[in-house]
Order: sequence, then structure tokens, then C-alpha cells
Amino acid sequence: MAGADQIGFATMPEPQVVPAHKTNGRIVATFVSAQTTPKGFQTSAVDGLALALDGIEGERHRGWIAEADSRVPYLPRGTPMRNQRAVSLVSVEDLAEVAARLGIPAIDARWIGANILVEGIERFSYLPRGTHLVLGGGGILVTEGMNAPCRVAGAAIAAHTGKPGIELQFAKVAQRLRGLVASVEHPGTVRPGSALTARIPEQWLYR
Repeated sequence: MAGADQIGFATMPEPQVVPAHKTNGRIVATFVSAQTTPKGFQTSAVDGLALALDGIEGERHRGWIAEADSRVPYLPRGTPMRNQRAVSLVSVEDLAEVAARLGIPAIDARWIGANILVEGIERFSYLPRGTHLVLGGGGILVTEGMNAPCRVAGAAIAAHTGKPGIELQFAKVAQRLRGLVASVEHPGTVRPGSALTARIPEQWLYR
């Protein structure tokens, strides 16, 4: 065992720590897609969602296991992995900003495959991994990270708006505004008009 005089200490400054805190928002709409093909990722409005531990009942992304794709560069494509994308969430505010950048009136959350549309939480897409989203219907989601914009979603927006070039532009202008993906920590329901509390964990920037 190394002696006390041989122990190395950190040379970089101690990261600044931001305390845990809460912020509140509201569920605006809920959506689901039962289609299983990649081109069928767009969703349809429903009166509410039933959350099970492995995802949304009736949703194509439900399940414990997913296959690694281009978003997971450290695994060969097709490798089985834990499903981190059972639920997709976007915000009214972030979508409005993306639409403005694209020069179109609005982006419908259904076009880009969202399951839950929220409002009232500023910079929603920046909520860190591990944020607990406590829903009014008793369900609890845990954020797994930002949902990276892609050409498939861009193509859907282009098809609905008829504006050329959006397919490629979307992936650039929607960076860090595309919403979040999450998993289910506790079963429950999600209904439009219900409350949403984001319990944001203690944070720090590791350089």
C-alpha cells in the first residue's frame, strides 16, 4: 500500500457545484406511435399515456432492450443495450425557437415523434441526465440525455411545410433544442393539463 507521502492529489481546481433544485411546468399534449417502421416514427395525439416500467403502453419504443445505432459510437451497430429512449419529450418554447430559426410558423411535436409536449420550463432540452420528472398522474420519468436532431425528423418537417432545405437545416439549427429522451422510474399516467415537476440533481462541470 502506498504511503501517505506517495498519494497523488488532484491538480485541477475543484469543480463548481450547483445545488439540486426544482422547477415546475405543465403537460400540454400527449402522443403515441404504434407503427414499427423507421418511417413511421411520427406520433398521433391521444388523451393520455399509460407508463409502465419498460415504457409507454402501445408505443413502438417500449421495451427494456434497444439496438445500438449511430448515437452510440462506442458499440457496434445492432448490439443489444438498455433502452434509454422509451419516452421522447419536447417543449413549446424550444420548438418555437427552432421554428424561428428555420423561418417557418411552427413545428408540430407530432412531426418529430414526440410523446410528451411540455411548457413552462425554460431551456427544457438542457435539463441534465438524471433529472426526475414527476408527473401529476403519479408517474416518474428519468432523463437519459438530449435527443439529437436528425435528418429523418428534418425530412418530416420539410414534408409538412413544403419548404426545401429544412431536412438538412434542422440537424444544425435544432442542436440542444430537440428535447430529451427518458426512461420510466415509476409507473403512472400522463394527461394533458397536468402538472410537471422537474427535480434537477446537483450538478458540476468536469473538465
